[in-house]
Amino acid sequence: MDDFTRPATPPVPPPVKTGLLRTVVRLAALAVLAFALHLLFAWAEGYILENEQGWTMPGFLVVALLIYAVLIAIPFVPGIEIGLMVLAAGGGDIAPFVWLATASGLTMAYMVGCKVPYRWLHRILLDLHLTRACRMLEEFETLSPPERAGFIAAQLPGRYLDWIVHYRYLHLAVLINVPGNSIIGGGGGIAFVSGLSGVFRAPLAVLTLFAATAPVPLTIWLFGWSLT
Repeated sequence: MDDFTRPATPPVPPPVKTGLLRTVVRLAALAVLAFALHLLFAWAEGYILENEQGWTMPGFLVVALLIYAVLIAIPFVPGIEIGLMVLAAGGGDIAPFVWLATASGLTMAYMVGCKVPYRWLHRILLDLHLTRACRMLEEFETLSPPERAGFIAAQLPGRYLDWIVHYRYLHLAVLINVPGNSIIGGGGGIAFVSGLSGVFRAPLAVLTLFAATAPVPLTIWLFGWSLT
């Protein structure tokens, strides 16, 4: 669908100083959060790798996999790399549990994305005086999921790129498995944006996440391969 109705009342941005101040505060909060996540990742890596004997204890296994599931749900965290680290530390026998933790963490990120209010994004864009983007967001929010897919396809450069939206579940699975995807948000960021977009049906998206994360851990488990 190329014919979309724009809101009648244009958004009014705040004064430049107010918007700039709020933007600086947000960036500072993101910097603090990024540093805290770095410390959490470093601690988790040490906790998992330094307790090699703990994998035989159910309690340690549960804690380690919960930590892993939370980490992989966070945008820009290298999910595949962490999963391989956990498999290398715990052995092939825990591969099914690593798969469940991976899929559960990504599902959590997707669900959080589904619940983020668009008004938050609208406020951020207004503070940056991106009024055109605000109008597009207001327009996008009023559309149904199929209409949103059409809206996104209409924004893509070139007529033949709409296949990216048409086969979006396949592309979601591919992006989740691309090595180095932390550059574009990692598995958690990709799942989060997928939920935020509203163009995915939740049952199919969750099924896609579980299917996309299954091949490596289940292959290791079935064939007894070792990463050490």
